[in-house]
Amino acid sequence: MIRIDPVPWKAMLAHATETYPNECCGAMLGVTDGDQKTVREALRLDNAFAGAQAARYELRPEDLLAADLAARAHGMDLIGIYHSHPDCDAYFSKTDLENSCPWYSFVVLSVQKREFHHANSWLPNFDRTEAAREELQY
Repeated sequence: MIRIDPVPWKAMLAHATETYPNECCGAMLGVTDGDQKTVREALRLDNAFAGAQAARYELRPEDLLAADLAARAHGMDLIGIYHSHPDCDAYFSKTDLENSCPWYSFVVLSVQKREFHHANSWLPNFDRTEAAREELQY
């Protein structure tokens, strides 16, 4: 289960609506206690995809490393990645799955006509062949 505190949740929503109609992406920093993950901070990352950003996001490895270092500097962990899906549902696409890391949670925010619609969190398996929906609280 992943719980996102109010401040990072608002930051994630703001990021998703500000970048609309393009996809946004960012890192979720927080703490883990057994199966319970709590996001305490949302860190905006640049969408580095060179193509149409309305359909895809891409993270630079150095940005992901910097997010991990920032988390550790604040006594937290890199819990996962968030990104938006403009004008479609919060599903985990084939591209999302192929580019995922099985140790992270992936929160997808559906933004419809610049307004937040719904969100889901996904946990990819180690083979990156499927992702299970993770309970999400915000």
